[in-house]
Amino acid sequence: MPAIQPLDLNRFPLYFVYKRKSVSEEQFKNIFHAHQGIELLLVHEGMGTLIVNQRSYDIRPGTVCVFQPYQLHDVRMNVSESQPFVRSIVHYEPAHYESYFDKWPNLQSFFKHLHKGKLHSPYRFGPEAMERLSEILLGLDERIPALSKDRYFEEFSLFLLVFFRMFMQVWEQKQPDESGLRETRTPHPAEKIMEWVERHYREPLRLERMSKELHLSAHHLSHLFKENTGSSITDYWTAKRMQQAVLLLLSGDSPVARIAEEVGIANCSHFCKQFKTHFGETPYRYRKRWQDTFKS
Repeated sequence: MPAIQPLDLNRFPLYFVYKRKSVSEEQFKNIFHAHQGIELLLVHEGMGTLIVNQRSYDIRPGTVCVFQPYQLHDVRMNVSESQPFVRSIVHYEPAHYESYFDKWPNLQSFFKHLHKGKLHSPYRFGPEAMERLSEILLGLDERIPALSKDRYFEEFSLFLLVFFRMFMQVWEQKQPDESGLRETRTPHPAEKIMEWVERHYREPLRLERMSKELHLSAHHLSHLFKENTGSSITDYWTAKRMQQAVLLLLSGDSPVARIAEEVGIANCSHFCKQFKTHFGETPYRYRKRWQDTFKS
């Protein structure tokens, strides 16, 4: 039975595993599923079948699968002690990271293509290309244990920039003439809501306006978003504001009151309260701690 698997990619901005090993078929129930965000599945070892877009594909070492937001897919592996399934997974919400690519237009275009374009998944790469990608994945895997939660966005955004730079290089070498780069797919309604929030989070949240512009009732908007992401629109709206506030706090010396206005919160006290609820400390202490860390 198909299932939408809600993932809290709003609170935990990137899900990552490096060379996870499975030796039992019990983990693969042959169930079609979909989820929020982009999932990159890199196969290091193992053989099996992928079913996506009403087609089946062989999976073998060197395969990279790109699952777009809410795209139904099923991975069926032939797993045993002698033939394990070893894979790495990078799973993220594109809306959280697109702005980090603003200064690199070619890289940003490739980043957008993976979640908005029509793809011909899966893709197969040679040992050298997989080794180059694996080195970047290993680096993140070694850094994660020492990370505090308030450093996740910075570390993950830097990782994605480096990873996609390498991924774009091996991608272009493998399929330089992919015509799908000029094609776009129809986004899922939950994606449209996220894109709308990205454009309007600095303004007061008005479900009536959102529903009018997205041509869905306010009730349906809320229910659909909660069902597919596990988060309410209000919580996502707040998370986006807090994410942007962190970027402004750490990238300059603007007063906290000014930053509050930049993210759409006119009352500085209310902003500080929301920030502390979200990160466990006030924006003043957050910035000072980062400045002290940098000095040391």
